[in-house]
Amino acid sequence: MNVGMVGCGKLGLMVALSIESRGHWVRGYDISAAPKQYLLKREIPFKEAHSEELLRKTQMEMVSLEELCQWADILFLAPQTPHIDAYEGATPLPDTRADFNYDYLVECVREVNRYLIQRTPCVVISTVLPGTIEREVLPIIGAKFDLVYSPQFIAMGTVYNDFLNPEFWLIGARSPAAATLLAHFYETICYGAPALKTDIRTAEGIKVLYNTFITAKTVLANLYGEMAHRCGMKVDDIYRALELSTRRLISTKYLKAGMGDGGGCHPRDNIALSWLARNVNLSYDFFESLMVAREKHCEFLADLVEEYRWQVHQLPVVILGRAFKPETNIDTGSPARLLSFILKRRGVAHSCTEDKDVTKAPHLVFIGCQHERYTRYQFAPGSIVIDPFRYMPDVPGVEVIRIGEGERRGVLSSKDRALQSAALLDPRAV
Repeated sequence: MNVGMVGCGKLGLMVALSIESRGHWVRGYDISAAPKQYLLKREIPFKEAHSEELLRKTQMEMVSLEELCQWADILFLAPQTPHIDAYEGATPLPDTRADFNYDYLVECVREVNRYLIQRTPCVVISTVLPGTIEREVLPIIGAKFDLVYSPQFIAMGTVYNDFLNPEFWLIGARSPAAATLLAHFYETICYGAPALKTDIRTAEGIKVLYNTFITAKTVLANLYGEMAHRCGMKVDDIYRALELSTRRLISTKYLKAGMGDGGGCHPRDNIALSWLARNVNLSYDFFESLMVAREKHCEFLADLVEEYRWQVHQLPVVILGRAFKPETNIDTGSPARLLSFILKRRGVAHSCTEDKDVTKAPHLVFIGCQHERYTRYQFAPGSIVIDPFRYMPDVPGVEVIRIGEGERRGVLSSKDRALQSAALLDPRAV
């Protein structure tokens, strides 16, 4: 089948290459010249599993949108639906809320609709809030634009594996015929994966609520991680109990305490859903609570950093790992960057980096991303390593603090620490 990809950014290009690997002919179009250069040079600037192999073998080419619309048997549309930086999750939650920016989606749909010469399945895979397709897309398409909404449940860094091995295919369509056609196409990508067919508005909701469920699970994991640290419980034994509860809790993913979630989906989806909750006057804005809890967990981690820094003044502070997860180098919505923002706001001098030479002098190191290579780092004796993931090995001469591993420890807040410091200087001050 001739498959066209409109929008060949981080998502669209990897999906296009994955489709090609299943024997389809694939061409692409993007308003940027960068994807064409990626294909010519056979390399991309972002980390993605299997990208080198796919780029080495690809015959995909970039063409004009007019040519693509007239050539393709099916079109996938992957324009970005961005949020401004304040809504990406790498900074504290702002007071305001906003929907995503749909300008790129609207322009993409308008141009594709303009060039279609016959009825063609047009599959939008961008993330949107419920009601967006009806409001923004349906009014500007004609009969040749056979609209389907089918967002993908994939993660940056593992797009190839996730797309070719889905839990299920989500298909939102007005027409049963269009839904059936796309389901048959998906069988050529992964035979046997179930196809959930529903209306477009419900499909829009499933996508963002799937993402926010991941946020809820990681927030819960970090809450009982913090409780374990404060009360002397063993957080990984709590995890193991939940791991055994497969009938009622569905899945074990995202249940281990560590850092908050991040990336270009989860934080911004919750902030957008918080805006939606206010807009439709829901009784409780749970989405705001999730983001506040995520941020408060970072405040707790900042308290830990300050506590150990207060005990050992001379150690330089470094957050080791900026990426939002170890499978990628992307730091969009990174909880490590959020922690860095909080420390900076508190006046705590530090660096936040993917790698740093920590062999020559002791450091106070906070592991911000669970990169496996950090387990082989040679920390200088006298260093303190704070590990929220509890995966770092013991290092001679180094104090490794594994958050929630069973040691009962009270954590001083910034206010309590200030009062304690004042008391040391002048007992009459408190």
